[in-house]
Amino acid sequence: MSDNKKQEKDYTPEVTALLPEADALAKSGKLQEALDKLLALEKLTRNAADLSSTTKLSKAAIQHCYDARNYPLVNSTITLLSKKHGQLKAAIQAFVEQAIEWLPEIKERDGEERWLELLETLRSVTEGKIFLETPRARVTLLLSHYHENLSLSSTAKDPKESLQTASDLLSELQVETYSSMERREKTEFILEQMRLLIQVARQKDAEVGKKGTKDLLGGGEAEWVKVRVGGRKVNEEFLKEKDNEDLKLKYYDMMIQHALNQDAYLDVAKYYYKVWETPSVKEDVNGKGKAALEHISYYMVLAPHTNEQSDMLHHLYVDPALPKLELQYNLTKCFVTKELMRWPGIETIYGKFLQKTGVFSQEKRWEDLHTRVIEHNIRVVAEYYTRITLVRLSSLLDLTPKETEAILSRLVVSGTVWAKIDRLAGIISFRAKRSTEDVMNDWSSDMQKLLSLVEKTWMGMNAAQAAQSRVKS
Repeated sequence: MSDNKKQEKDYTPEVTALLPEADALAKSGKLQEALDKLLALEKLTRNAADLSSTTKLSKAAIQHCYDARNYPLVNSTITLLSKKHGQLKAAIQAFVEQAIEWLPEIKERDGEERWLELLETLRSVTEGKIFLETPRARVTLLLSHYHENLSLSSTAKDPKESLQTASDLLSELQVETYSSMERREKTEFILEQMRLLIQVARQKDAEVGKKGTKDLLGGGEAEWVKVRVGGRKVNEEFLKEKDNEDLKLKYYDMMIQHALNQDAYLDVAKYYYKVWETPSVKEDVNGKGKAALEHISYYMVLAPHTNEQSDMLHHLYVDPALPKLELQYNLTKCFVTKELMRWPGIETIYGKFLQKTGVFSQEKRWEDLHTRVIEHNIRVVAEYYTRITLVRLSSLLDLTPKETEAILSRLVVSGTVWAKIDRLAGIISFRAKRSTEDVMNDWSSDMQKLLSLVEKTWMGMNAAQAAQSRVKS
């Protein structure tokens, strides 16, 4: 199977003379006789490496079978021609693409059974052939959609198995390595793989029931990992192009779903920010743009405190678009201001509205917001207090001493604050004991600053005295 062989003879005159004759035979009911004549000449053109003539004869043979509605013969002829010794690659590509064009018509006119037969024939012919990787991907996508639709049908024997089959069919394709496929089509395939993986993952998660702790391989965890891997195959710079906005929104929608499954709130906020930056979304001030900005603010305050989270939160706070959303602006302001937030007050002011939103309607996220408020308050206390009693801190946080100790311990372990608890005395220290070297270094630094100030003052006085002496003289 090669196209590198040099053409030995041009059979164009013979082919031109035979095609009308074969057409007349096929229309008169002598289909097999027409095929025999076409295949006999096809052998000569193939051995002579006459690509143009071989392609015409191959396509004509399959076309006559299709016109006669003899689908078993269509399938056998496609298979036969693709397995011919020394068959030319371009000829195979031509009649495979020709057959793919018939698929919608066959499905509508002759039913899914005939459609599936041709589809499987095309998959068989294209299997393992790099030069047919793109046609194979396209017919596999059609088969995958068939199984997906079957899973939604009431007549399906096993909907879960059908959905799994649809996902497995597409996941087999490594389209990111296909050199013959255009960039946009590659991206569409990868997004379709991710979409089906998410559906399977949600289905498995629903079966086992998501719990606070679960086995890493439990439920749809394997599929969620594949979604993340698929997300890394997409070139985000390519998505920024104006013509690809639809793909960009699909991509970040699925990445948001993945991040939410992992409770990665900061990642969710980043993805919503990418959505918000999209021109078509940002221009829709009262629709998609507003919704995206609201979600950015919600997930930003839900994210655990880190340097990156703090930086993004402050950038969001000074963004001119945020003050237009009064409630979200005030909520963000609470977290950037170094002041205590009492949870009962937050619950009273924001609770009624926030719990009606899709974000905080889930009890877990409302509890996470409570946790972030507590953590913010502990950071504020650590900023202003050197030492404080556990009872006093608990009253400031509106928690029991046991809850306060648990949350404070977690923040200390994560490195967010430095603290030491004296349980016997019930005192919390927010300042580490300083070594002799630290004290001396600070003293040396302070002395240098003092001497520098004295020197500047002395020079200023000398300059003033010199000016006075010149005035008097």
